This record gives sequence, structure tokens and C-alpha cells, in this order.
Amino acid sequence: MTGRAMDPLPAAAVASSTEAEADEEADPLAAGSPVQVTDRRDPDPSRMQMPQGNPLLLSYTLQELLARDTVQVELIPEKKGLFLKHVEYEVSSQRFKSSVYRRYNDFVVFHEMLLHKFPYRMVPALPPKRVLGADREFIEGRRRALKRFINLVARHPPFSEDTILKLFLSFSGSDVQNKLKEAAQCVGDEFMNCKLATRAKDFLPSDIQTQFAVSRELIRNIYNSFYKLRDRAERIASRAIDNAADLLIFGKELSALGSDTTPLPSWAALHLSTWGSLKQALKGLSVEFALLADKAAQQGKQEENDVVEKLNLFLDLLQSYKDLCERHEKGVLHKHQRALHKDGLMKRQVVSNREPESVEQLESRILEQENMIQTMELRNYFSLYCLHQETQLIHAYLPLTSHILGAFVNSQIQGHKEMGKVWDDLKPKLSCLFAGPHNALTPPRSPQDGVCPH
Repeated sequence: MTGRAMDPLPAAAVASSTEAEADEEADPLAAGSPVQVTDRRDPDPSRMQMPQGNPLLLSYTLQELLARDTVQVELIPEKKGLFLKHVEYEVSSQRFKSSVYRRYNDFVVFHEMLLHKFPYRMVPALPPKRVLGADREFIEGRRRALKRFINLVARHPPFSEDTILKLFLSFSGSDVQNKLKEAAQCVGDEFMNCKLATRAKDFLPSDIQTQFAVSRELIRNIYNSFYKLRDRAERIASRAIDNAADLLIFGKELSALGSDTTPLPSWAALHLSTWGSLKQALKGLSVEFALLADKAAQQGKQEENDVVEKLNLFLDLLQSYKDLCERHEKGVLHKHQRALHKDGLMKRQVVSNREPESVEQLESRILEQENMIQTMELRNYFSLYCLHQETQLIHAYLPLTSHILGAFVNSQIQGHKEMGKVWDDLKPKLSCLFAGPHNALTPPRSPQDGVCPH
């Protein structure tokens, strides 16, 4: 999860805003020989059927997206290798009713194959690799981030129907990385396998530039606000956990005071019975303070899981949208412009060159270059098509805000209610602490009683 705010893209990206290839290594199909439309292999009919109406428009609700799958990622105790320890994760999918073991490097290969197959879609980022001296806090934070990553992927419509997701979540063999690479590299990317790829321009709205400019500005503002909300929610949950530790220590100190066995000096013997009663009462109060600490810790943990994690999930999604826009700007747009410039140079060479053989060779290269430019243009429109759909997915996730606020309010109500009950149970036990003259009980005055007498 990054802490950077979303910057608006330049006007060039607005004009053709959509996801694109990150670079030539990530998208070799766009960088190599031109792709002839008639040569593209027939896609899997089970997942490439054209929907009714305008296929550009998505109708998914948040509940439908969340219901696609729920994946748990749990830590397996560290195993000692020959030189280093490594961390394994148990990845369990409700949809596939599967449970497999995965290492961080398996997630890395899976992420790379997603980018290879879906360069024009929102692929969430992975958490960083292990650093030297990584502690439990780092390992737990990475586990949470991997869980967010795989759930976003498993609920993403195109990803959820792809074979590499099923492989990652259900294949129990030892060579899962090779299986993922074979499955992804033998069929090409989404552009090569989508029947709509060559007609994507026909479905795009005429005011697409204005739509994307407005959408990106809105999403940038949402990202910035959710980032600040996440930071405050983290602080609130952290304060609850710190409060739990303070309450526990407070109770232990009262218990230690009540367990003190130092004898009273003779001149204080008059108060021997009073001190004995006080010690007995103080010692018993540690139980209630331990219970208060437990309630505060539960509230903090609940808010970490139900509030902070949901905010992080949405921030991860928004960050993947930003990364997608950057890939489009640096990928398709840049390559298209570079190809057009190269084509212009070669045409000028034909005009200036008088050698027949050289002219023929240049004309052949120009034809190849123009075919490549045509493919680039098709990819550019398909990239816009995909980015338009990804923008709709972002908006489909917006109702998650109500889930987050509901979880926060419920946590606060439940936490205060439970702690209030413990405080109420604790109050009667304080009566024996307030011994006045002749051992008469004199509870302390409340602030509204006025100034205490001399």
C-alpha cells in the first residue's frame, strides 16, 4: 500500500486514457511484429461471449463482486532451509473449495503473468519482498497485503474467469510457477483473445476525453480522502490497543501495591486495619482492570480488521487504477507516437533515395511499419475500452464506504458498551477504599459538589 496521492494525468493521457502495456518486456506482442487480426487464435467461447447490449457497460454491484470469492491467507510456521528461513502461506478459496500452500515468490510469478495476460486491466501491486531483519510486524503486514491482493484479483470479472487464477488457487503440485507461465504465455494477452478487440472503438463514447478527465479527478480526490481516513483509523485502533496495555499495567500496579508485605512502623499501628483493608481491595481490583484491558484490545483489533483493512483494500484498488493509467501513458501512447515518427522518417528516406533496390527495401519496411501502427491503434482503442470498464469497477466499489463506516460505528458502540459495563461493575468494589474517621465510609465528592472543605 502506497502513501502517494493520485496525480492527475497529463492531457495526452486524458485523450486516450486507458490501461496499456507497461514496457516492451511486459508486452512483447505490441513491440514485436505486427499482429494481423485474421491470425488471432479463437478464444475460449465459455468466457469470451459478447454480452447483450453495449459490452462496454458493466452492471456489477458491490455485493456481486464480493460474492465471487473470499480467499483466506494464513501464515504457516517458518521452515528452516539450508541457509535461510522462508515463510509459507496457506491460501484457501471458498469458490474452488481449495487450500494450497504458496510462497511469496509464487505470488510474484502470478502477478507477472496477470500483467502479461491483462496489461490493460487493474492489477493490484504486491507488497515488498522480505528485507533483512524482517520482524513479525513486517511479516504480518505482508500477509494482510497478500490477502487484499488475492481477494481483489479473485473478484475482478476478467481475472476471476481466467485459468491462471484457478491454477494459483487450486493447483497443489510443487511446480506451480511453471504451470502459471505455461498457461499465460501460450495464449497471448487479452487483446489477442477478445472478439471485441478490433471493434473497441465502436463502443467508446464520443466524449470519452471529458468522461475520463472528470472520473480521474473524482478518483484522485477519493484516494486522497481515503488515505487520510485510513491514517486516522489506524491511529484510533492503535490508541485502543495502547489503552489496553495501560489499563493492564495499571491493574498490575494496584495488585502489586495490595500484595506489599512491608510491615507498618509502630507509630502507624493505629491505621493497621485500614491499610490491611485497602490492600485487600486494591489487590482484587486487578481482575477488573485486566478485563477492561481485554475489552479495549478486542476493540482495537476489531477496528484493525474491519475498518483499517477495508480502507487499505479500497486504497489498493485505487492505486492499481493509478498504475494502470501510468502504464497506458508510458505504453500504448508512447509506442504509438514512436512508431508514427519512425514511419515518417522512412517515408522521407524513400523520397530522397534514388537506388531501386534501396527504395524497394524501404517500401517493404514502411509497409511493415504501417501494419504495426495499425495494430498499435487497435491496441490503443482496446486499452481505452478496458480502462473505461475499470473506471466502472472503481465506482462499483464505492458503496464499500458504508460498510466501513458501519463497521467503525458498531465497533465504537460495542466497545464503549462492554467497557461501560465493566466500569459499572467495578464501582461498588471501591467502597471499602474510602474509609473516613472511625472507619466510616466516605465516598469522594463528585466535581459538582463544590470545593472540598479544609
